[in-house]
Amino acid sequence: VVLLVASAAVVRARASLAGCVVVDNDDWASGMGSSLRAGLSALAGAGDVEAVVVLPVDTPGVTVAAVERFRALASRASLARASYDGAPGHPALTGADHWPAVSAAAVGDAGARDYLREHGALDVPCGDVADGADVDHPRDLPT
Repeated sequence: VVLLVASAAVVRARASLAGCVVVDNDDWASGMGSSLRAGLSALAGAGDVEAVVVLPVDTPGVTVAAVERFRALASRASLARASYDGAPGHPALTGADHWPAVSAAAVGDAGARDYLREHGALDVPCGDVADGADVDHPRDLPT
């Protein structure tokens, strides 16, 4: 599932989205919580989906190897998040059993951060295979 927010038309024109379920979040300005809710809602109707790995587009240093660590942990009850030098980051894994509560808690820009912390999400160190830096502007990219 690919969530599109600001500049959705540009992304549709430039990105190869074949094979993806594309979800538009028209409420994107309210924060990432609305995108998380929209994505979980899109997945809720697919009964065979046990878990979701959430990876925002502004973490370009996260690698396939990091995502694979979470895929290996996936179950309906799973709850895990990446860490980089002890600091929480992405990706995050949320099993379907948690989706209703995560959706209720996902407001503003917090997403599932508080829920993951309060419910003892498994810490998955990823600094050896990825860079979890949040890149909001080209100047934030490593040189």
